[in-house]
Amino acid sequence: MFGESSATRVGIDGERFTIDGRPTYEGRSHEGTSIEGRLFNARLVHAWFDDENPETRDQWAYPDTGRWDPERNVAEFCAALPDYRDHGLRAVAANLQCGSPEGYSETQPWTVSAFRPDGSLKPEWMDRVERVLDRADDLGLVVILGLFYFGQDGVLEDEAAVKRAVDEAVEWLLDREYTNVLVEVANECDINYDHDIIDVERVTELVERVKGIERDGFRYPVSVSCSGGVVPPDDVVAASDFVLLHGNGVDDPERVREMVAEVRERPSYEPMPVVFNEDDHFAFGSESNLDAAVEAGASWGYFDPGANDYWHGYQSPPVRWDANTPRKKAFFAYLDGVTGPEDAPAGDGS
Repeated sequence: MFGESSATRVGIDGERFTIDGRPTYEGRSHEGTSIEGRLFNARLVHAWFDDENPETRDQWAYPDTGRWDPERNVAEFCAALPDYRDHGLRAVAANLQCGSPEGYSETQPWTVSAFRPDGSLKPEWMDRVERVLDRADDLGLVVILGLFYFGQDGVLEDEAAVKRAVDEAVEWLLDREYTNVLVEVANECDINYDHDIIDVERVTELVERVKGIERDGFRYPVSVSCSGGVVPPDDVVAASDFVLLHGNGVDDPERVREMVAEVRERPSYEPMPVVFNEDDHFAFGSESNLDAAVEAGASWGYFDPGANDYWHGYQSPPVRWDANTPRKKAFFAYLDGVTGPEDAPAGDGS
């Protein structure tokens, strides 16, 4: 069977995710609602970050050394993963073109991409990606792996390069027989992509391209996200294996419930998981976006932008990856309560 050497195999069974054939959080509920099959996650897109623009690279310098160090970053990220899992996280969302290293940005002059202009992969980047995927695999964690980010897709020289990037990335994953990966073709496909094929009007072409690449009968489950508060159009839902939503800008938890309901009302919808893999709201409790997602039958993902100070957040390098701030601690403490005690060994799907 493909991927026999992998420690972790993610699967989809109707609206539920499974790990190694068993539903995640098996037998567990929160406030009377079952959380079996959910995939609580966090947006940690800069796990393998580097900036190749000499004019902006120094912006991410560590305060104790005065320089940026991608090797230190990936090592510290991998060191933090066991604690994330112990507090109930089951997936990390990352991207081969990362995300805005300022959290939110009007312009993005940096060069942050695992792809060369022709769409081929950069070996030094993929070495860091491999270390993260290996560590996640060992720990029973799923990686929601994004391919493109709207702040960096302009690195690719043309549409042929975009298609090559998809092919090379998926073939790279297959060559290493990872089975703990879900593919997100593009982060927020409805925002300012330079290449039309990544835009919401055509992105299903790339979703279908990923689905068409397989090895020994195995292929990667794939989806694509739209911007905060936006429900993907019917053709995107039809092409996807799971539905990705973003809660950024959604200040009323009732809208979270409405978004999930709108997905299920799409004519093309068939039972599949619904996942928020980005939400920048930090109130945790009965009136929160997280709890609204749980009540609606969806998974939820934490996004903490940060301040480029090696202290706050998870998306503004240099990132301190441990749960050091009150906000991070509040999220992981609440998630621990939602998901229950962690007694089982890593990788068992619990």
